[in-house]
Amino acid sequence: MKESEVPRAVAAGMSTASALDLRVDDAVVLHDSNRLAVRLLPCDVLARIAHLAHHAGTELELEVARRLAETDSPVAQPEPRVEPRVYVRDRFAVTLWTHYEPMPPRAIAPPEYADALTRLHAGMRQIDVTAPHFTDRVAEAERLVGNPVHTPELADVDRELLRSTLRRLRRAIGHRGAEEQLLHGEPHPGNLLRTKEGLLFVDFETCCYGPVELDIAHAPEEVSEHYPPANPDLLRECRILMLAMIATWRWDRHDRLPNGRQLGTDWLGQIREALDTRGLDAHT
Repeated sequence: MKESEVPRAVAAGMSTASALDLRVDDAVVLHDSNRLAVRLLPCDVLARIAHLAHHAGTELELEVARRLAETDSPVAQPEPRVEPRVYVRDRFAVTLWTHYEPMPPRAIAPPEYADALTRLHAGMRQIDVTAPHFTDRVAEAERLVGNPVHTPELADVDRELLRSTLRRLRRAIGHRGAEEQLLHGEPHPGNLLRTKEGLLFVDFETCCYGPVELDIAHAPEEVSEHYPPANPDLLRECRILMLAMIATWRWDRHDRLPNGRQLGTDWLGQIREALDTRGLDAHT
């Protein structure tokens, strides 16, 4: 979110909570990227705020988190004192969540991570929601790569690398015919919180249907060694596809992730290395 828009977004979050009879005297910005995360005090609620025109997936995120909470899955829950829905204020979309006091930082051990992801997937198999297929998300990335207006800083050689990698692996993974289920979409370490309640996943706006290997690919490689057996060849393909997708998001001209362009450059290098190491040809 642009720096000039942050005060309005914070005000939208504060006024939304106040209108719902939650006491709000102060607000602390915790994270500023494509969405703003703000801790409201003293009601101690987490407000997540996005431009109204760019809040796709927010309603799905709320629905999935609410229903997963009913299955005792490891998820951060919507704020229980208000109706779990998207509130609109001053052209911003606001959602309200339980704020979890973070525990002292330490690395999440691979067995812990794998256990949390396994329990999350078990919970996701118990709920029935309408969500995109993973190929829809890949197609979105392909549209960005294919339109220089939306990715103007992407060099031609890198554009071709991403275009061909996305196309080839979307087809290869789909042709494997692996069992599919509802997925988190991006269960990377940044979307896993260590709290007093245990490890909790956040950010379900990227939920989609596909093989579990797509989710495992977002976790550190050591995690897969502790997850119930996954197809190793499929997992390798999913890791490269994941890199191609997240690299694409970083070149979107609307992306506001700190150091996003540098991350995009780093991931392009990892894609080249992975294709070379695995003996895969992105152009086939």
